[in-house]
Amino acid sequence: MLRSLFSGVSGLRNHQTRMDVIGNNIANVNTVGFKSGRVEFKEGFAQLMQGASRPPGSTGGINPVQIGLGSEIGSIDTLFAQGNIETTGLNTDLAIQGESFFVLGKGAERYYSRAGNFQVDAQGKLVSPTNGFTVQGRIAINGVMQDPIGDIQLPFGQATPAKPTANVTLVGNLDASATDFDKGTATTLDALDPIQRALPQNASSFMDASITAYDSLGTKQNVKVVMWKVGQNQWDWKVDPSNLNITGSVTEVAGTHPIAFLPDGTIDTTGGYAAPVIKFTPADGANDVQFTIDPSGGALGTASGLTQYAGANNAVLHDQDGYASGSLQGFTIDRSGTITGTFSNGTQQALGQIALADFNNPGGLTRTGDNMYAETGNSGNPVVGFALKGAQSELTAGALEMSNVDLAQEFTNMIIAQRGFQANGKVITTSDQMLEELVSLKR
Repeated sequence: MLRSLFSGVSGLRNHQTRMDVIGNNIANVNTVGFKSGRVEFKEGFAQLMQGASRPPGSTGGINPVQIGLGSEIGSIDTLFAQGNIETTGLNTDLAIQGESFFVLGKGAERYYSRAGNFQVDAQGKLVSPTNGFTVQGRIAINGVMQDPIGDIQLPFGQATPAKPTANVTLVGNLDASATDFDKGTATTLDALDPIQRALPQNASSFMDASITAYDSLGTKQNVKVVMWKVGQNQWDWKVDPSNLNITGSVTEVAGTHPIAFLPDGTIDTTGGYAAPVIKFTPADGANDVQFTIDPSGGALGTASGLTQYAGANNAVLHDQDGYASGSLQGFTIDRSGTITGTFSNGTQQALGQIALADFNNPGGLTRTGDNMYAETGNSGNPVVGFALKGAQSELTAGALEMSNVDLAQEFTNMIIAQRGFQANGKVITTSDQMLEELVSLKR
């Protein structure tokens, strides 16, 4: 009789535990990155009343006779199913789509979380707002990712170095129907001479193209290239030094004179053709500037670069690859977790990349509070990688993963737990009534 009382008590205790887990799930229905729990019961110890016997020969064997002594908690599992993604628009909010975890650090300690509601602290570190633990990843220096993995810190207030111009692109058209440049009464032909340029016959025989280049200190240099027709399908070129703030003169390191064009209007690349390369010394103390003027448009000898067709002169120095120094103004985070900074000089540069961790058995992690987990002996060691490379997950910036609690399922589980608790309570009251009846036999 007492066995049924103890079985009922164990059932009450276990269903109360299940109700505790259900209550915790419902309480965290709006907790960012929360993963719901689930209680599983197992049968308790069974008392052996009579052992099994083998068949003696002409008769059959006898099965064991056992009485169960109630139930126990088999496991309380954490369900790591994907939660819904909610858009927030805040670029430091990150949601993981996949099975990975964010890695956060507190000194040498490492913790793991699915909650991506991060913020930037006063030192530029990307941290969890609940406890200040720092998001882990790798930092980029001058756009190049560095190892090992450590605290993510954004370089607010720091300047990115200037990059001197190394390549300038010359594209467009030179007028094939133009007459040769005429020096008039001048002794020497000079396409920079205002008097020669003003002659009516030279109206379409020359063209100017300008662009702003940069030296190693980020100082702007106004580069001007003059081109003029010297013969059939031939145009010569020269750099005008008048607008350059330099010491000395402009040096031509390389370059074909004049540039010849084929009958189809494209540059003649035969006969040792070389693109113009110029060099000069800035007056501000910067390193010598040397850059190539590339008239190919990326495909030498095709109509995508500098051409000579009948029509207006519209050749321009289209682009250059230098820039001045700049300070960090903002940043974005892409699907791979790469943090890209936008600088005041109009450039963009990688600042770092957020690390992700995977576990062989995520269910083996232990909850430590603040939406975080710690590894255990049964979770396995973390495999640290990066989204879309190593980790089979991706990040969504400006969004958060919400709780994966299913309210409909939790309310259903609540009814089941309540009825189970009532049934076990009924076992106790019935056993009590039977014991009362047994005691009353003495009367």
